[in-house]
Amino acid sequence: MREIVGQAAGQIWHLLANSTEPVNITDIPKRTKLTAQIAYQGLGWLAREDKIEYIQKGRSILVSLR
Repeated sequence: MREIVGQAAGQIWHLLANSTEPVNITDIPKRTKLTAQIAYQGLGWLAREDKIEYIQKGRSILVSLR
């Protein structure tokens, strides 16, 4: 399972690296074709490594690379 979450974190990192603006966290599973559960675990992995930044915009939460 750790390998799956690590690969998901890599996919998310690439998505964010290729994005010109922050991405809504609810769009990440759709854009990476990951299940929501695995995508959010991948986000947690990146957050733990201090690689991403969360941005509150109204009721939305956006994420970008640091």
